[in-house]
Amino acid sequence: MGFFLETLLGGLMAGMLYSLVALGFVLIFKASGVFNFAQGAMVLFGALAMARFAEWLAGWGVTNQIAANVLAFIIAGAIMFVVAWVIEMLVLRHLVNQEAATLLMATLGIAYFLEGLGQTLFGNSIYKIDIGMPKDPVIAFESVFQGGILINKEDLIAALIAASLVALLSLFFQKTNTGRALRAVADDHQAAQSIGIPLQRIWVIIWCVAGVVALVAGMIWGSKLGVQFSLSTVALRALPVVILGGLTSVPGAIIGGLIIGVGEKLSEVYIGPMVGGGIEIWFAYVLALGFLLVRPQGLFGEKIIDRV
Repeated sequence: MGFFLETLLGGLMAGMLYSLVALGFVLIFKASGVFNFAQGAMVLFGALAMARFAEWLAGWGVTNQIAANVLAFIIAGAIMFVVAWVIEMLVLRHLVNQEAATLLMATLGIAYFLEGLGQTLFGNSIYKIDIGMPKDPVIAFESVFQGGILINKEDLIAALIAASLVALLSLFFQKTNTGRALRAVADDHQAAQSIGIPLQRIWVIIWCVAGVVALVAGMIWGSKLGVQFSLSTVALRALPVVILGGLTSVPGAIIGGLIIGVGEKLSEVYIGPMVGGGIEIWFAYVLALGFLLVRPQGLFGEKIIDRV
């Protein structure tokens, strides 16, 4: 029982990190109808900016690591705001009401541009983000389960950070005027525009929010894996989460991430030995394929009905 709970907890913590990346996809698609394939590049760009600015601040005399990380996060956040604003102003604003394939190709182009720009500005070495998360695991509940439950403190703190950001975003959407405007735009663009909600400003805001989400995801994944250009592929791990939860549902991104995280860990531990291992790599995609065949809109997605 203790080992099962240990595996379950590890899956929940991994799933929370998947949810954080998937949230960027959902926010942008919900507000503008654009499936943002550049989200992985945004995660990489934000992580690169934070890692390099923390390094430069340390070289400029900011010896306190916490202060350097906080300043680097603020600077990187400002950069992500600028990047989001430029993307909306120069690209997406001119592609309103275009075909989905056109928007998809535009976000793919943005992804390659951000990866190249990140390499030009910040270099292509592997960088480290040290935000002070402990690396050593701990053993808990020894008095309850024989041998206790091994908990990775870094994963636990990362999951708590991700959960806190998700909670803040939920409050933002539910309690603020801007959040209500974003929800109105998500429900019906034309109706929102008819009551005076400026769509372009809303789209800039949602891209900026997605940029901050990408920065936090990049900070956490960069702390765990190091900041390298393969970090942009973390978005591919979030695609099954989006398919499972639904492209238009913020709760779906969270619950989908938890299901995928738990499913990967449990399948690898309990089914992996029967099939030779490696099931954790493809489990999420097979599960997503099954949902596409049975319920293509996901668990919480809205059914799309076209009347002809």
